[in-house]
Amino acid sequence: MITALICITLLIAAAFAFTAWQAASIERRFPNIGTLTDVGGYRMNALHVPAGENSDLPPLVFIHGASGNLRDQEAAFLTPLRGRAEMLFVDRPGHGYSERGGHENDTPDGQAAAIARLMDAYGMKRAVIVSHSFGGAIAASFAVFHPEKTAGLVFLSPATHPWPGGVDWYYGLASKPVIGWLFTRLVSLPAGLFLMDGATKSVFSPNLRRDRYVDEGAPALVLRPASFRANATDVFNLHDYVSRIAPRYKEIKAPTVIITGDSDPVVLEEIHSQGLARDIAGSELVMVHGLGHKPDYVVTDLCIAAIEKVSGLDRDLQATARMAETRLKQSGVSAKPAVGVTIER
Repeated sequence: MITALICITLLIAAAFAFTAWQAASIERRFPNIGTLTDVGGYRMNALHVPAGENSDLPPLVFIHGASGNLRDQEAAFLTPLRGRAEMLFVDRPGHGYSERGGHENDTPDGQAAAIARLMDAYGMKRAVIVSHSFGGAIAASFAVFHPEKTAGLVFLSPATHPWPGGVDWYYGLASKPVIGWLFTRLVSLPAGLFLMDGATKSVFSPNLRRDRYVDEGAPALVLRPASFRANATDVFNLHDYVSRIAPRYKEIKAPTVIITGDSDPVVLEEIHSQGLARDIAGSELVMVHGLGHKPDYVVTDLCIAAIEKVSGLDRDLQATARMAETRLKQSGVSAKPAVGVTIER
């Protein structure tokens, strides 16, 4: 009995040590590229990019999805948009290098308020809000509660409405006070490292994952214990939150474009994207056949055209979407669905 207890203790200690070592290794591999700013008792991290002399777009704020960080959107949009607008790539509270703050940030309205204060700190009065996946719930809340700061909305494969079923089991487990703390320090990081390749391929499926996405988007940052718990709490709370807030989307008046694919393995476009198009008067839904959950990387040109359109430029998004579909078909670049992280179950 004593020998067994000693072995168990040693295994637990080894797991704790491995997690601490790997978390530090992940931070060395992906150091902070943003700046921390106090937003009222805690600090949010963001990469701020000034506008160029010949900018033709309003300020842009980018909100990443679940399991993400600011690098996810920065890698997709910084290079093609540099100089055209002032840009703010945000680490949501508890993600990347942002501090979590209080329990108000356990739901999208609190995170939207944090982003509004961050905009104030940078002197950004109004912006086009570009959001991906879980970030869509935050963008929609931002538009409901901060309409004076919302110049336009671009939703990319958003998660915004209540759906049948729940979420993957580990979200609930990791979000619990005691067992979640232990889970994130004993299990989730080594398991996450093992599953990372398949999980990121699954998010892109049926399209192929961008070659350098694991390096450019730095998804491994979410495996650090505090970030994993923050992410789990976000996702676990999402269904109840959107059940309450979705009826208020009808209040949104900002110019809005929703881009989605009919082959999204992560969220159900017929519930979320079509729900937004129904709820937000005057919005435009752009459906791309054969597209998965990552329009920001797979059809970046279409996403930029959407940003331009809500900014007041004349763009035919449906024609651009058809060209993107042709490009996807001609390339023959697709992948079989992989087992990975999903929001809905």
